[in-house]
Amino acid sequence: MTTDSTTTERMTTETMTTGPAVDYFEIIHRHLPPDSPAYRFYLPHVVMVTAEALAVARRLGLDENQLQFIEEAGMLHDIGVVAVLGDQPGLSWRLPYICHGHEGRKILEAEGLPRHALVAERHTGVGITAEQIRQRRLPLPERDLVPDSIEEKIISYADLFFSKSPAKLWRRETVDEIRDELAEFGADQVKVFEDWHKQFGEGE
Repeated sequence: MTTDSTTTERMTTETMTTGPAVDYFEIIHRHLPPDSPAYRFYLPHVVMVTAEALAVARRLGLDENQLQFIEEAGMLHDIGVVAVLGDQPGLSWRLPYICHGHEGRKILEAEGLPRHALVAERHTGVGITAEQIRQRRLPLPERDLVPDSIEEKIISYADLFFSKSPAKLWRRETVDEIRDELAEFGADQVKVFEDWHKQFGEGE
């Protein structure tokens, strides 16, 4: 069965099953070799985000299909950094960093993973609306790039706690730090995080 982009946007955990396990390390290594400078921050980041997301999912009692999808999509959610990174060692960018989500969607769709691709595109912050893209003139498709399914929301929530910055790579950020960071983008962003934290957090 083939799907067009409109159909893909409507895919949810209710309409799709996970299917055979995805070899996410094979995909990561094909696009981001282990000897590349970016691998040093990519792998720790996605491992910590995925572990956090799985812990949330298990607390909520999600089923095995959902847990499998969260593991796969969590490990692949930032694959788009390979398309925005510059050619020089370290963190130099040839595209604005905010483009990494949309670029990740393109990579994962080409890999035959449309659901995983939506996680990659929608995971930035608490999501980016079409209105925000217009107002800020962001170099992104003018549509809502907002987590929809429970799996997408859990991965996006977990991602907020971990930075890819080398100085903060191994540290879990606090809830207050996340609130302060999101406040720079508006109270509505903080409200979404607060709602997620009530649903997914452990009361810290």
